[in-house]
Amino acid sequence: MENNPKYGPAAQTPEQRAYVLAQMQKAHPGLYKKVTAYVAQLYRRYVAGELSWQDVCKLRESSMQP
Repeated sequence: MENNPKYGPAAQTPEQRAYVLAQMQKAHPGLYKKVTAYVAQLYRRYVAGELSWQDVCKLRESSMQP
């Protein structure tokens, strides 16, 4: 498997991305405690490899704008 620069070196597979997300949630539980259905969908798309983490952050931020 070739490394995709879209993801970090420790997040190349869905399993690795799920682990990275779980670690972020564990390190900052307040940030991840109450997520909307839309944000949860973004996280699933990140794990599936459809979005980079940068994409998730941009979309998540834009969804929080009034």
